[in-house]
Amino acid sequence: MTLADSGPRSITPARGRPRSEAVEFAILEGVMKLLEDGVPLAELSIERIARTAGVGKATIYRRWNGKEELFVDVMRAAEPPDPELPGTSMRDDLVVLLESLRQRGLMNRSSAILHNVYAQMKSSPRIWNAYHTNVVNPRRELGKEVLRRGQRNGELRADIDVDLANDMFTGPMLLRAILRPDAELPEGLAEQIVDEVLAGLGPVPSP
Repeated sequence: MTLADSGPRSITPARGRPRSEAVEFAILEGVMKLLEDGVPLAELSIERIARTAGVGKATIYRRWNGKEELFVDVMRAAEPPDPELPGTSMRDDLVVLLESLRQRGLMNRSSAILHNVYAQMKSSPRIWNAYHTNVVNPRRELGKEVLRRGQRNGELRADIDVDLANDMFTGPMLLRAILRPDAELPEGLAEQIVDEVLAGLGPVPSP
């Protein structure tokens, strides 16, 4: 699997980092090539990555502070891009978020390299924490903001704990995508989960 296979990505450099999409893409592709060749994350040195990508080590350090930050961008680029929310309703936004999660689950199942890299990331606390800080947590915050808007708009009960509600929406999809690799991830699953959870969390009609 290459980054080109997974479709175009927009890589956002850290503040103050010079921008060159072609160079950044070559570096990210270089990391993926090494991973595909079976090189463990622990053995991926900046020097080796630079040699594979055909750039100098200084070129990498001008864009990333270290391996952890680089690996986070590699995984973010290899995954399906985060979706744009329609903003038409809380339900519609939640369906889009869960469908994105379903697509990531399908890609993880079909890509041995991604599955392997995720497993290695979990064994490295620094990389895993960096991934959560820069990728997972912003996604969770986006989901909670959708729920907060739903509360303000009257689409969700005001007494609902937003953090818990977010887990209730994403939990079933995460369970199937990660903890149950034998479970199906059919089309329409996002809509089914959202509608069934909303049936219990939606506002109670006035008598």
